[in-house]
Amino acid sequence: MTALIHHFDNVTDEESPLDIVPVAGRIGAEIRDVRLGGDLDDATIAAIRAALLRHKVIFFRHQNQLDDESHEAFAARLGEPIAHPTVPVAEGSRFLLELNSKEGEAASAWHTDITFLPAYPSASVLRAIVIPPAGGDTLWANCATAYADLAPPLKALVERLRAIHTNAYDYAASKPDASNEQIRRHREIFASTVYETEHPVVHIHPETQERVLLLGNFVKSFVGLGRDDFARIFGLLQDQITRPENTVRWRWSPGDVAIWDNRATQHRAIADFGKQRRWLRRATIAGSVPVGVDGGHSRVVKPELELLAAE
Repeated sequence: MTALIHHFDNVTDEESPLDIVPVAGRIGAEIRDVRLGGDLDDATIAAIRAALLRHKVIFFRHQNQLDDESHEAFAARLGEPIAHPTVPVAEGSRFLLELNSKEGEAASAWHTDITFLPAYPSASVLRAIVIPPAGGDTLWANCATAYADLAPPLKALVERLRAIHTNAYDYAASKPDASNEQIRRHREIFASTVYETEHPVVHIHPETQERVLLLGNFVKSFVGLGRDDFARIFGLLQDQITRPENTVRWRWSPGDVAIWDNRATQHRAIADFGKQRRWLRRATIAGSVPVGVDGGHSRVVKPELELLAAE
């Protein structure tokens, strides 16, 4: 059964059994006095899932009891965990992604995780292990309130648009200060297999029924539009998503856990920590193929078309 969620202030559900404290006005809440792990009872898991749908990203402090095994076990209570399609899993884990800074690296462009696949992830569970004394915060943006605030003529326009998402984006252009080694690693690991998927720019959230903007750094073009028109419209929509009113910023401490609804948010790390170490690990939960306002589903562009051409 799906729950219809309306455009509302980021307030606590009075019927929730959890101790929930909203962090920002439109997105984000801290949940207190819950010890995460694979052994949580079903009622608490259900309440966590409901809070995630309502607040889009939820935070848990002081979860130092979690190791890789219990992190994976907890993630499996939320859905089917999956590994990244190109980046190897963290050493000793089954499906965790390693986010271990090198030379101040961080995913510092706004994005929704792995949208270059048709059934991109529904959620992520990120655990902080080592955090710089200052810097390295993460931002999340609410893509549902961003859509809701668009003027009606803009809604009518973007609901008809479809976008091509790919992992083979121009890394050097998005990170002008990237070293040759960073560019090489991106090409040889992250883009080792090139994926492209066509998604609706506005999709219907499968659980809340909200209309949500589906964009981010993996978008390279809009179907049927030239480069200049794409750049103008994409920039307008991204600016709408990342308006301060639609965002929340989290200052990490070791042991913190953040869970976000990847179908309704974008996020980015802030790469302001120099050469200090920033080490986190992420579990990713499988999702479903998006459906646009017109009922049309996302579709694969690559590698399937390449395979067909080779036959």
